[in-house]
Amino acid sequence: MSELPPHDSNEPDEPEPRDPHGLFDEIVAAETDRDPDLAVIEAGSRTLRAQGADAGRQADVPARPADPEVDKALREVEAELATRWGETKLEPSVSRIAALMDVLGEPQRAYPSIHITGTNGKTSTARMIEALLGAFELRTGRYTSPHVQSVTERISLDGAPISAERFIETYNDIKPYVEMVDGQQEYRLSFFEVLTGMAYAAFADAPVDVAVVEVGMGGSWDATNVIDGDIAVVTPIDLDHTDRLGETPGEIATEKAGIIKQDATVILAQQPVDAAQVLLKKAVEVDATVAREGLEFGVIARQVAVGGQLITLRGLGGEYEEIFLPLHGAYQAHNAAVALAAVEAFFGVGTAHAQRLDIDTVRKAFASVTSPGRLEVVRRSPTVVLDAAHNPAGARATAEAVGEAFDFSRLIGVVGASGDKNVRGLLEAFEPIFAEVVITQNSSHRAMGADELAGIAVEIFGDDRVQVEPRLDDAIDAAITLAEEEGEYAGGGVLVTGSVITVGEARLLLRRG
Repeated sequence: MSELPPHDSNEPDEPEPRDPHGLFDEIVAAETDRDPDLAVIEAGSRTLRAQGADAGRQADVPARPADPEVDKALREVEAELATRWGETKLEPSVSRIAALMDVLGEPQRAYPSIHITGTNGKTSTARMIEALLGAFELRTGRYTSPHVQSVTERISLDGAPISAERFIETYNDIKPYVEMVDGQQEYRLSFFEVLTGMAYAAFADAPVDVAVVEVGMGGSWDATNVIDGDIAVVTPIDLDHTDRLGETPGEIATEKAGIIKQDATVILAQQPVDAAQVLLKKAVEVDATVAREGLEFGVIARQVAVGGQLITLRGLGGEYEEIFLPLHGAYQAHNAAVALAAVEAFFGVGTAHAQRLDIDTVRKAFASVTSPGRLEVVRRSPTVVLDAAHNPAGARATAEAVGEAFDFSRLIGVVGASGDKNVRGLLEAFEPIFAEVVITQNSSHRAMGADELAGIAVEIFGDDRVQVEPRLDDAIDAAITLAEEEGEYAGGGVLVTGSVITVGEARLLLRRG
């Protein structure tokens, strides 16, 4: 999830510029009047050598509005949202969001929905489900978190983030009702609860044929859980947010099982044994139908291809051969299998009928999938890859995928992580593939300080393999220099990782560079 602290009017004055033209620090300073996590730092250093981002791959990540008036209005909405509880401050309850839905007329019941929980892979799976449904000419709404660069990314219609104008309009439409609920509850609606209300209202207003909804955290008491998902999807469960969800996969699964509703269909990715037991027990209790990866559906074959991979999937209705997926890594193939099964179940494959979906439509849908910030190449010579892995399980999957998809002779890591994550486990997962690591930090109030993170990194990598650059632009510059040490044609590369915020900021820097 993206994190959003309460607005602080006592933030420091403009810092003294450090780069020759002052552009990076100037824009950073301009952003201190609003939340740095809402409007991910809009900065670019003219000294940054990391140029050549592929703009075509960034089309589904909106930039700031070009119209100054619209941009001003969006900033005002962001500032108002920033006064609310951020997503790291929780009061486990759906009472506030339920009250908001009530006064809005229950918009979340105006369309069927596919609800997605799990630890890793939720957003990529949601994007694949959205692409498949869209290819079959259904109008979709997708709600995911966190955002990579703009808060408007979280709410999508027909496969594209809603416009800034529509985001502002939706907020203004529900604002009086939000304030009404605020006055009736012990605690005001949080940032995430207001955004969830906006998404459900926007979907009803569109209207959409089906909503694809990713939980923010957990399941039972997550704000999204006021929907009755016809299809409940559980991506792989691993250890994350253990202070809130539990210390074992089984304990975490207990919370995530809360999205499994009466008579729903449950699509289960491969799970640890204790998590699978919890999920299956809940399915039995509510008479839900279950499809399990590895039994009812799964990945039959996969091979690396230029720009992605070629996969064959077994769905609920049969085999789907020679599907090109423009994403790297075995875990993305498994996400694709889960997404396909979810869409098959939505169309009644496996219950109402056994016929597979049109293979050409499925191929077209998967070929169109993008997942910003997930092993995303944003520069060549040397290659710079962005990946939002932020926990050990995600880092292990990323490390494996990098080894499979890229032939780097020397890979340099740029890592900026949040202080509430298992950073030691994350760094240990990356240690075998990083020749050296440049430690940095992002603009989030939750970011672990570069010096503290470097102390942990030195214990894992050794002092001679760790460099510290607190500023992200300097860190990327340093990593590129290290990657180029073996020569222009040696195959060096850079992987920027550790946090969605770090990746989002790197994306902006590389684009503006």
